[in-house]
Amino acid sequence: MSKILLVDDASFMRMMIKDALTKNGYTDIYEAADGVEAVAKYSEIRPDLVIMDITMPNMDGLGALKAIKQIDPNANVVMCSAMGQEAMVIEAIKSGAKDFIVKPFKPDRILKTVTTVLG
Repeated sequence: MSKILLVDDASFMRMMIKDALTKNGYTDIYEAADGVEAVAKYSEIRPDLVIMDITMPNMDGLGALKAIKQIDPNANVVMCSAMGQEAMVIEAIKSGAKDFIVKPFKPDRILKTVTTVLG
């Protein structure tokens, strides 16, 4: 079973994504509330996929993405953020993100991305 790390400073967002994933058979799910925690958890559990918000306290998603890519250049990271952050989306893709999900999102969009990235 694939290990998935959800990173968002909003616990309700993590809960929504986790709910969509567990309903579709993904049960090995870990959570982090900011970029610093995400990098530490990534090192510890080496998840198959990271779904990460861009705007967070302590270390934002772009900083965490770059740090995770230094740990593991093959890391599968999908970024999430609200509308109107095109520059950040471009930066995230250039920094190695596999995909980008715009908030608010529907559960089927998350599942489609997870299925595509995990193959």
